[in-house]
Amino acid sequence: MKRLSLCLSTLVLAVALEPARAQVALDVSKITCEQFRLYTIADPRDIALWISGYLNGERKNTVLDTQNLKDHFGKLKDYCILNPKLPVLDATQKVLEMNK
Repeated sequence: MKRLSLCLSTLVLAVALEPARAQVALDVSKITCEQFRLYTIADPRDIALWISGYLNGERKNTVLDTQNLKDHFGKLKDYCILNPKLPVLDATQKVLEMNK
Protein backbone atom coordinates (compact mmCIF):
# COMPACT_ATOMS: atom_id res chain seq x y z
CA MET A 1 0.00 0.00 0.00
CA LYS A 2 2.83 2.40 0.86
CA ARG A 3 4.53 1.51 -2.41
CA LEU A 4 1.36 2.30 -4.39
CA SER A 5 0.92 5.55 -2.51
CA LEU A 6 4.55 6.49 -3.19
CA CYS A 7 4.17 5.70 -6.91
CA LEU A 8 0.97 7.73 -7.18
CA SER A 9 2.57 10.65 -5.33
CA THR A 10 5.56 10.55 -7.67
CA LEU A 11 3.30 10.45 -10.71
CA VAL A 12 1.21 13.38 -9.48
CA LEU A 13 4.35 15.38 -8.71
CA ALA A 14 5.83 14.63 -12.13
CA VAL A 15 2.65 15.75 -13.89
CA ALA A 16 2.40 18.88 -11.75
CA LEU A 17 5.99 19.86 -12.53
CA GLU A 18 5.58 19.32 -16.27
CA PRO A 19 5.58 22.76 -17.91
CA ALA A 20 2.36 23.78 -19.59
CA ARG A 21 2.56 23.61 -23.35
CA ALA A 22 -0.08 26.06 -24.48
CA GLN A 23 -0.65 26.86 -28.10
CA VAL A 24 -0.80 30.57 -28.71
CA ALA A 25 -2.42 32.11 -31.75
CA LEU A 26 -1.35 35.64 -32.61
CA ASP A 27 -2.97 38.26 -34.80
CA VAL A 28 0.15 39.61 -36.48
CA SER A 29 -1.73 42.65 -37.77
CA LYS A 30 -1.99 43.87 -34.17
CA ILE A 31 1.69 43.50 -33.22
CA THR A 32 3.28 46.94 -32.90
CA CYS A 33 6.84 47.79 -33.78
CA GLU A 34 7.56 48.31 -30.10
CA GLN A 35 6.33 44.81 -29.25
CA PHE A 36 8.33 43.46 -32.18
CA ARG A 37 11.59 45.11 -31.11
CA LEU A 38 11.27 44.35 -27.40
CA TYR A 39 10.51 40.61 -27.81
CA THR A 40 7.17 41.21 -26.06
CA ILE A 41 5.19 38.83 -28.26
CA ALA A 42 7.81 36.50 -29.72
CA ASP A 43 11.32 36.48 -31.11
CA PRO A 44 11.42 39.21 -33.81
CA ARG A 45 13.13 36.81 -36.23
CA ASP A 46 10.18 34.42 -35.95
CA ILE A 47 7.74 37.24 -36.63
CA ALA A 48 9.81 38.50 -39.57
CA LEU A 49 9.95 34.99 -41.05
CA TRP A 50 6.18 34.65 -40.74
CA ILE A 51 5.61 38.04 -42.36
CA SER A 52 8.01 37.16 -45.17
CA GLY A 53 6.16 33.93 -45.82
CA TYR A 54 2.81 35.68 -45.68
CA LEU A 55 3.77 38.43 -48.12
CA ASN A 56 5.56 36.05 -50.48
CA GLY A 57 2.54 33.76 -50.38
CA GLU A 58 0.29 36.63 -51.42
CA ARG A 59 2.61 37.21 -54.39
CA LYS A 60 2.81 33.48 -55.12
CA ASN A 61 6.59 33.75 -54.81
CA THR A 62 8.18 30.46 -53.74
CA VAL A 63 11.80 31.65 -53.79
CA LEU A 64 13.54 32.25 -50.47
CA ASP A 65 16.28 34.87 -50.76
CA THR A 66 18.02 34.57 -47.40
CA GLN A 67 20.27 37.61 -47.92
CA ASN A 68 17.29 39.76 -48.88
CA LEU A 69 15.39 38.50 -45.83
CA LYS A 70 18.32 39.37 -43.57
CA ASP A 71 18.63 42.85 -45.10
CA HIS A 72 14.91 43.55 -44.74
CA PHE A 73 14.96 42.31 -41.14
CA GLY A 74 17.70 44.81 -40.27
CA LYS A 75 15.85 47.64 -42.03
CA LEU A 76 12.60 46.69 -40.34
CA LYS A 77 14.22 46.82 -36.89
CA ASP A 78 15.66 50.26 -37.68
CA TYR A 79 12.31 51.51 -39.01
CA CYS A 80 10.53 50.21 -35.92
CA ILE A 81 12.85 52.15 -33.63
CA LEU A 82 11.56 55.37 -35.22
CA ASN A 83 7.91 54.21 -35.40
CA PRO A 84 7.17 52.21 -32.23
CA LYS A 85 3.36 52.50 -32.38
CA LEU A 86 3.04 51.43 -36.02
CA PRO A 87 1.85 47.86 -36.62
CA VAL A 88 4.84 45.78 -37.70
CA LEU A 89 2.96 44.51 -40.76
CA ASP A 90 2.48 48.12 -41.93
CA ALA A 91 6.12 48.88 -41.14
CA THR A 92 7.16 45.93 -43.28
CA GLN A 93 5.15 47.31 -46.19
CA LYS A 94 6.81 50.73 -45.76
CA VAL A 95 10.30 49.18 -45.70
CA LEU A 96 9.54 47.17 -48.84
CA GLU A 97 8.22 50.29 -50.60
CA MET A 98 11.40 52.19 -49.72
CA ASN A 99 13.47 49.45 -51.38
CA LYS A 100 11.68 49.68 -54.74
